[in-house]
Amino acid sequence: MSLSIGIVGLPNVGKSTLFNALTNNNILAANYPFATIEPNTGIVPVPDERLNVLAKMYHAEKITPATVTFVDIAGLVAGASKGEGLGNKFLANIRQCDAIVHIVRAFESDDIVHVENIIDPKRDIDTINTELILSDLQTLETRLARLAKEAKANPKASAIKNRLEVLAEKLRAGTPINEISGV
Repeated sequence: MSLSIGIVGLPNVGKSTLFNALTNNNILAANYPFATIEPNTGIVPVPDERLNVLAKMYHAEKITPATVTFVDIAGLVAGASKGEGLGNKFLANIRQCDAIVHIVRAFESDDIVHVENIIDPKRDIDTINTELILSDLQTLETRLARLAKEAKANPKASAIKNRLEVLAEKLRAGTPINEISGV
């Protein structure tokens, strides 16, 4: 079993540094935006003593632990959903992950460039959340367009379409998918 976790955030917030710490890798963690273009991937085994107990109990020849795949994704900037920065590529890389970890810079340092030149964690969180909401909305609208014709003749497709329309409305109102329940 494997879980894929994407490390996301604005450029220069420490994504590659965290990736290196988690994976014991040594990828470039540079002080300029978009030092990471292609995502870096590191696989880390998850130790579990229960595996050893089971292996002894069943005389297993090989033990294969669960793993976590960490993905260091290029920094996102405002407008990514419209193609700014590495926008669409960034968003496509996120879609491949099971979960995301959002890294936010909350410290001042003249030695580390901030893409907005001013440290404002709330603004930075809002920027990433807005881009994720817009990306989710694009995905939903594409799916809704495909379902429109099918929903006329198929009650199951109609029910799915209705649920997706509720989700789309919540996204348009600025609510992230992870905060929506009961749909």
